[in-house]
Amino acid sequence: MNIEKIFSIGVFGTNENEFFEKLITNKVELFVDIRRRRAVRGAKYSYVNSSKLQAKLKELGIQYMHVLKLAPTNEIRKLQKEDDIIKGVKKTERQYLGEVFINEYQHKVLNTFDFVGFIKKIDERKVKNFLLFCVEKSFEACHRSIVAKRLMQDFSLPIQHL
Repeated sequence: MNIEKIFSIGVFGTNENEFFEKLITNKVELFVDIRRRRAVRGAKYSYVNSSKLQAKLKELGIQYMHVLKLAPTNEIRKLQKEDDIIKGVKKTERQYLGEVFINEYQHKVLNTFDFVGFIKKIDERKVKNFLLFCVEKSFEACHRSIVAKRLMQDFSLPIQHL
């Protein structure tokens, strides 16, 4: 296996220059987008809307991969939204995922996902590192933390949140 490291990044709380600078500085070779909807409302984070993001990554020489099967279902996202409302927390300020989200995501997404095939597809691209991307600022407030921990557990790959 060529892969040596996994990075993770969210977009909330960043600006376009610092976001892409983190990718360049850490020599990210493959950007793995694990969002269901590849757009963010409003102009503030428009640089991570799919077409703009992919164009910029191409310009930087960073490969792009969208893995919809790792995105939480709308039903699971709704459970987290309800939990946020109960706790009085905005999505952009959430620090941790709710237990119900974690359990449902593991059961309905992770337990049915082919991680061996996923790693094989990444390894075929001959990259040493890749990045998991979703929008939440806090690593622990996003499903990418669950994915990253599973990859660390199953493949002994170190994780670094940018």
